[in-house]
Amino acid sequence: MKRVLILGAGFGGLSAAHTLKSLLPAEDEIIVVDRASHFMVGFRKTWEIFGEHPLGANAGDLSKLANYDIQYVRGDITNIEPDGRAVEVDGRRLEGDAIIVALGAQLAPQSIPGLSEYGLNIYAVDSLGTVKDALASFGGGRIVVGIFGLPYKCSAAPYEIALLVNENMKARGVAAEVEVFTPQPMSLPVLGDAGCGVIEGRLSGHSIGFYPLHKAVSVTERQIQFANGKERSFDLLLAIAPHQCPDVVVESGLTGGGEWLKVNPQTMQTSFEGVFAVGDIVAIPMANGKRLPMAGIFAESEGQVAAQQIAAEFENLESETSFSGFGGCYLEVGGGQAMMVEGNFLAQPAPQVELNGPSSDYYQKKIAFERERLQRWLG
Repeated sequence: MKRVLILGAGFGGLSAAHTLKSLLPAEDEIIVVDRASHFMVGFRKTWEIFGEHPLGANAGDLSKLANYDIQYVRGDITNIEPDGRAVEVDGRRLEGDAIIVALGAQLAPQSIPGLSEYGLNIYAVDSLGTVKDALASFGGGRIVVGIFGLPYKCSAAPYEIALLVNENMKARGVAAEVEVFTPQPMSLPVLGDAGCGVIEGRLSGHSIGFYPLHKAVSVTERQIQFANGKERSFDLLLAIAPHQCPDVVVESGLTGGGEWLKVNPQTMQTSFEGVFAVGDIVAIPMANGKRLPMAGIFAESEGQVAAQQIAAEFENLESETSFSGFGGCYLEVGGGQAMMVEGNFLAQPAPQVELNGPSSDYYQKKIAFERERLQRWLG
C-alpha cells in the first residue's frame, strides 16, 4: 500500500487528490492536509466586498473529501522533511511515499512599513468584512488600488477591482476618484502593448487613474511613498500585499535558499526524490524571462501532472503527461461582462497570450468555472 501526502487544499491540492484517486489502487491512501475547513475560489472575495454572491454561498466543505475516499486532516503544518517525505501537523507526524506541496503563497503586508496600519488587505479572507464595510460607508474622495509587490496572485484582479469599485461608487452616487498603481511598466506585461492598451484604455475610459512603474516603499496615514520619490494621497487604500513563500516551506530547504520553489516544469518534481510542488509557490520561467503568473487554473493543471507522475512512478513507468502552460483568467469589467486573458504562457520563443471580450458570455463562464470545480471536487 502506498500513501501520498498533499499539503494544501487549493486548486492544486484538490486537483491532485482527485487525479490520484482515479489512478491509484483503491487501497492506496491519499491524505490532504490544510488549516482551512473550506475551499473557496479566489475571485469570490471580490464578489464578497460588493455584497454579491456572499462568501459562504459557494465555499466547499473539505470534510466532503471523505465521500471520495480521500482523507482530510485539518491542522497547521509545522514542519516538512523532504528527505524523509514526512510532515508534522500540530505535533502529529505523517509519512508518505510521495508528497505534493501545494500550500500557496503567503501574504506579507508587514514587509511594507505602514501597510498593515493604513491599508486594507483585500486578498486576505479575514479582512473582507472590513473592506466591505469601508466601501459601503465611503462618502467620497480618493480610492487607491495598489499592487505592493511582485509576483502576486490573479494578475488581472487589481484592474477588475478598480473597475468594479468605480462602478459601485457611481451607482451609489458617491463622488469617488479611483486609481490603481503597479510596479510593472504596464498593466499585464504578458499581453504586450496591444493587450495592455485595451485594459489601460478601459481604465481611462472610466476616468480611473493608472500609474505604472510605481513601486511602493512605505505607507503613512493617507499617503503612499514610492521608490521614484513620488507620493500619492488616499482616503481609502485597497492593497494587494506582497506575497512570499510560506515560512514552513522555506525552512524545510525546499527553496534551496531562494524565494520560491523551483521544479522541473514538465513533471513538477522538486530537487528531492518523491517530492513535487504545484501552484503559487512554484516559480516556472516563461520565455520572456518572467515567471508564470499565479493563477488557479495553472495550479489545477500542475496538480494533475504531479499526480500522474506519482502514479506512474509507483508502477515503475514513465508518465507521458507534462505541464503545457496553457491557461487563463477572467477580468470582470462591470455591467455583467468580463474579458478573458488566455493562451499558452510557456510558448516559445515568447508567450502567446490574448485578451478577448468583453462579453456577458465570459461573465457566465466565470460563474460556471467556480460551480464546476466545487461540484467535481467536493460534490
